[in-house]
Amino acid sequence: MLTLFVKSGCPYCAKVLMAAEELGLSFEEKNIADDAVAEELIALGGTRQVPYLVDSDRSVAMYESDDIVEYLRAHYGSHPLETEGETVPAHDGEEL
Repeated sequence: MLTLFVKSGCPYCAKVLMAAEELGLSFEEKNIADDAVAEELIALGGTRQVPYLVDSDRSVAMYESDDIVEYLRAHYGSHPLETEGETVPAHDGEEL
């Protein structure tokens, strides 16, 4: 399950959401305008920075819109093991 912590009007959040739309992905969106959501974000990531992605299926969590977009393209794109002509190492260090 993909969860994205966002803030209304955040251009970095919009960048991630646009990339997700291009990839046909959906998130459980959590807006930090809700104080309880902001507290949850701080408990998970340590700061109130958005966007913050949690991919519970892969036990991955991260800040930074560029990193999130790159991660989504690498793992959820039409060719999930290739990004812009590069191969992504497998878990055991071998390239696929």
